[in-house]
Amino acid sequence: MAAYATIEDAKKYIDEYRDDMIEFAQKLLRVKAVSGHEKGVADLYLAEMEKLGYEDIFRDKFGNVIGLVKGDPAGPTIMYNSHMDHVDEGDLANWEGYDPYGGLKDICEVDNQEKTAKEKAECLHGRAASDVKSGGAVQIYCGAVLARLKKEGFKLKGTFMFTGVVLEEPGENLGMKLLNKYTFPEHGLDYDCVVSSEATSLKLALGHRGRLEYKATTHGRMSHGSAPWLGINAVYKAMPFINKVKDELYPSLPTDPDLGQSSISLNIINCLPGALSTVPDTCNMYFDRRTLPSEDNAEVQKQFQDVADSIAAEDPEFKCDIEVTREAQTTYTGYTETDEKNSYPWKIDRDHPLVQAAAEGLKNVGQEVKYTYWVFATDLSVTAGMYHKPAVGYSPMQEQYAHTPYDKVRTDFMQTALDGNISIFLSAAEAGKKIGDLI
Repeated sequence: MAAYATIEDAKKYIDEYRDDMIEFAQKLLRVKAVSGHEKGVADLYLAEMEKLGYEDIFRDKFGNVIGLVKGDPAGPTIMYNSHMDHVDEGDLANWEGYDPYGGLKDICEVDNQEKTAKEKAECLHGRAASDVKSGGAVQIYCGAVLARLKKEGFKLKGTFMFTGVVLEEPGENLGMKLLNKYTFPEHGLDYDCVVSSEATSLKLALGHRGRLEYKATTHGRMSHGSAPWLGINAVYKAMPFINKVKDELYPSLPTDPDLGQSSISLNIINCLPGALSTVPDTCNMYFDRRTLPSEDNAEVQKQFQDVADSIAAEDPEFKCDIEVTREAQTTYTGYTETDEKNSYPWKIDRDHPLVQAAAEGLKNVGQEVKYTYWVFATDLSVTAGMYHKPAVGYSPMQEQYAHTPYDKVRTDFMQTALDGNISIFLSAAEAGKKIGDLI
């Protein structure tokens, strides 16, 4: 009777895959895949999974890709997730001579794990090296080792599921929402928990704040610019609103001991009609509001409305509308959907069975267990924030390089992360269905 695979069994094969993993990451880095144009990366993922022995490999109608390495049906299904899109490369002059789509490998100066010192290490350079193509390559090869174990006659106590999703970077997590809402039910698939490849510097990430984008619009009355007293300047009406949000609302926001304080950032202001000779009758303000798991979205919107109401009580000419912004997005397969710009917050306790299993997995390959919390939001806003499925992040990538012209990843961290991801899977599968306890 076949034995269930252990990390000691996996170690017999891991080294065979390390160089191929690095080369695959370089292939990914050479393909530009800004949001809505992820097909090239999706094609690479599908071809690599087929080559490496994954099962039930497919692309859904939205452009997401899915591949399985099937284990015991009674065991947990663990989703390893990476998004396939990335931000634009920006001004090439800032890239210090590197081609953002070159996938170059060299020895360079790079931060240590704690960002306390610089070290010399082999790195891959290019856009999305740290967000998240390198992490995706590691996850793909985690599945490769598991598929190899099956080929060698071992059994798995759980099922490994890789998902590469579209449209993470715009902030609404539309690809992940569509995967959960439509693709999984249509294909009879489900999962118990998630391991994200977003940057963690080889630590276990246990949560992040949510994000809501609010549009506040103040209204006035147009007049000729030579006679401003005949109009009501909507920009001037916006000024007390901005000041109250900055000076009164922001300081009053709650704080989480792990995730930090909720925050508000005014990021865009524009006015209409926007002509030099005309007093504007409309001023639009766009606020980035980061939220905590303890906050309710309706209450958050009421906070903005209360600011507006307090000003209107003293100024009868003040008129202001508050709304969560909505945006239409189109996948590379041509599917379009409009959704709120809303990502949910989440946090998982260190004593949750998934976190305990992940920590045990890292210890089993000699890695020190460290914890972190993301400043930014991820696709776990959907799986953990909306669906309350337990999740952790674990990745070789370092978040300080994400979205910058210094985008890079350490190959030694990638090699360490391959060990860690495999051991996390085996440890979590061994723990059984309890790792899927809702958060």
